[in-house]
Amino acid sequence: MAITSKSLQAAAPRLATRAVEIAEEMNAQDGKLGDGDLGVTLRKGWQAVAEDAADFPEDLGKAFLSCSKAFQKVSSSSFGTLVATGFISAAKASKGRDSLEWLEMAGLLAGARDAMMARGKGALGDKTILDSLEAATKEVEGLEDPAAIRAALIAAADQALAEFRDRPNRLGRARMYAERSQGLDDPGMLAFRRLLDAFAEA
Repeated sequence: MAITSKSLQAAAPRLATRAVEIAEEMNAQDGKLGDGDLGVTLRKGWQAVAEDAADFPEDLGKAFLSCSKAFQKVSSSSFGTLVATGFISAAKASKGRDSLEWLEMAGLLAGARDAMMARGKGALGDKTILDSLEAATKEVEGLEDPAAIRAALIAAADQALAEFRDRPNRLGRARMYAERSQGLDDPGMLAFRRLLDAFAEA
């Protein structure tokens, strides 16, 4: 069993459905510290990916690149740009390959983390999705069973939320409300956790 273009094709509609389900919650959460449009970004982005999924090429790198283009096509928000950047990183890591072993998941996550960090000028500890990706990378390191990886990702996302909840945000619009952000979940971190539910029963 490996990660293939067909894996992405199967995941896309589940993520699109989940993005619709959480859109209102994400908009509300984002509205406490930002523009209140995160739910819209996620819904439009994942729906665009799902719509393009049927035409994904077998080359996994090109399939990831298709995901990036789909997100960029419908979203110009900073979060949408970061998601697209993460997909570009995955595309580079899998260029010319038709599959990746599940053991390589940690490398994919680490690459996305670093690319998003460079693009968004963020740092670990700023209380952003970068911190969720850092926790996830550590938790899945050395794992090769998909079920174990899903469980580890969920555990890591929960751990990151709990660890950073009472800390201030230090990046983006939320940094202007640092005191208010203490005690609140970062919207991007929460979105990462909610989207993982799309795979919980898969």
